[in-house]
This record gives sequence, structure tokens and C-alpha cells, in this order.
Amino acid sequence: MKERIRKIILDQGADICGIANVSGFSDIDKEYRPDTIWNSCKSVIVFGIALPKSFYDIQSRLIYAHFITIAKQNVDEISFKAAVEIERSERIKALPLPCDDPYEYWQAEKMEGHGLLSMKHAAVLAGIGSIGKNTLLINKKFGNRLTLGALLVDSPLDSDELIGELCIPGCRLCIDSCPSGAISNKTVNQKKCRLTTYKTTERGFDTIECYKCRSVCPLRYGNE
Repeated sequence: MKERIRKIILDQGADICGIANVSGFSDIDKEYRPDTIWNSCKSVIVFGIALPKSFYDIQSRLIYAHFITIAKQNVDEISFKAAVEIERSERIKALPLPCDDPYEYWQAEKMEGHGLLSMKHAAVLAGIGSIGKNTLLINKKFGNRLTLGALLVDSPLDSDELIGELCIPGCRLCIDSCPSGAISNKTVNQKKCRLTTYKTTERGFDTIECYKCRSVCPLRYGNE
């Protein structure tokens, strides 16, 4: 079943897929564990689609912002279609999760929010990669270019093998290149980051003004 589910995800257009048993999430705050979101959850299916490498070679605030939105929409579509197919073919229940928003948690003063499930931490537990100093997921093949999604299933599956640390020891490029000084100790001050990163044009189109923590990383494209 595990490999059949993985094939369903990849056939829907994902570039990579990993699986984590819900037992691996025991150290996460109960409020944000997958079995709190859905108490029938026994396993988490995590997947990603990769952004084109060319996005990291330009400084277009409009192109990057536009296609990040498209990538998130594609991930949510994969989650939904895969959940329907898994329930049809495997006779188990599958719950798709939003890859980014909407979400409930928001602290206005700190401009701090997070989704229903930490996709990057779920991806680590599913053997997809490790988290870098810039708090982004790093994958061997796709670097930090993955937009992540997940769905929960009510069948217990074995976790995929964990990946070791991929971030380069001693590298500080993401930390030193951050124009707002938002990165330290594998954490990001969301307020500093958001105030620098997210803007709009005079006509109201969303822009992303900065993604240096992604583009300066030596592993941004992956190393395979």
C-alpha cells in the first residue's frame, strides 16, 4: 500500500514523496500534531514540487511572487486529487491539508503565523530532507526549491528512512545576506522578514522583494 500511495502522488505531478508514521510527531506541540488535526490519522504523506532553477537567477519581484502562488495552488490540487484517488483505490480515508494558507494561528504584533501542520518538519520526518540555517527544507536533488504539501491517512505505514544533515557546516551565506538580519540559530524573526519581503505594486499586485536566503544557498539547486 505504501508504494501504491507514493505512485498515486507522483502520478499526480509531484516531484518527490515521503511517508512518516504519526508516531514520529510525538515531540511536536500537541496542538499542531497531525493526530490532533484528525484523530484518525496514522500516517502522513508528504510531497513536493520543485521550482525552476531559473527563478534563482533573476531578481524579478513579480515573476517569483506570481509563480510561488501557482506552485501552492498546484500542490493543493495534487493533495485533493490524490486524496480522492487513495480513498477510491485503497479503501482508506485520506485528508488533504492546505500547503500554506488558510490558517488560524496569527500574532499580529509579532506578525507571526504558521499553518495547520509544519510542512518542512513533516518532510524531515518523511525522509525528504533536512532543515538549513535559513529554516528552509533542503533536499539532495532539489535543494531548497520544493513547495511542500501533505495529506493524512488513517492507515499505519512505516516511515521512510531519515536523511542526515545536509546544511554545509560553517556556512553563513543565508544569515549574512539577509537584509533585515532576521535569521539566527535556525530561526527567523517573521516580522523582520515580512516587512522586507512582502510588498505590493501601486496597482495592488503582490510582490516578493527578497528571497536571498534561498538564492545564495550553495545547495539551492541540490547536489545530485
